[in-house]
Amino acid sequence: MDYALISLKLVTGFFGLWFMTKLLGKKEISQLTPFDFVSSLMLSELVGNTIYDREIHFVKLVYALVFWTALSLALEKAVQLMPRLSVPLSGRPDIIIHSGEIDVKAMKRNRLDMHQVSMLLREQGIFTVREVAFAVLEPNGSLSVMKNPSQEPPTRAELRVQEPAAGLPRILIEQGTLQREELREIGRSEEWLLSQLGEQGVECIKDVYFAEWSEEDGLHIQLNEATG
Repeated sequence: MDYALISLKLVTGFFGLWFMTKLLGKKEISQLTPFDFVSSLMLSELVGNTIYDREIHFVKLVYALVFWTALSLALEKAVQLMPRLSVPLSGRPDIIIHSGEIDVKAMKRNRLDMHQVSMLLREQGIFTVREVAFAVLEPNGSLSVMKNPSQEPPTRAELRVQEPAAGLPRILIEQGTLQREELREIGRSEEWLLSQLGEQGVECIKDVYFAEWSEEDGLHIQLNEATG
């Protein structure tokens, strides 16, 4: 009976947390603000402490998940209605580099050192603060950077080069399987794809591990190892 109750609680906790994450939005995973971080810790403690406690029935687990979800939604609604609550709950962006100069007060205010800032800059391909016009520390701990204009590559408009057609690359074949929905999205047929493959010496879709199409570069393929 203990194993059955634990299993029931695990299933309830799993789907409850999944539903709550979907309901509250992706920021619960990818954009953790201070409040979101606390919320995640509370949820893990909430589910973990109730799963293996015999005295707590799974109905109480459901109640706790529903009640915590309601609190989170109520708080988000309160922030929407009273924007002044956003800063104390979620934090605010802070400029830590301006025109290549470090704002020491902002660094101390956010408890940062130059090793941390240098790492965040290197993650964006910047190896010296002299390239930075503005660097903004976001509430979730990421760093948004605007380079100095002199460090930015020229645009096609500035070079007076003809602009290619804009469009997202589409994966048409994945592990030998035709992605028919993607093919329909670009307004092409299977016969067209086969002819494109034939031009590259490929006769069968099953021989293709990966195929990507873009209006600018055409069809790029990678064959399966057995046929490559």
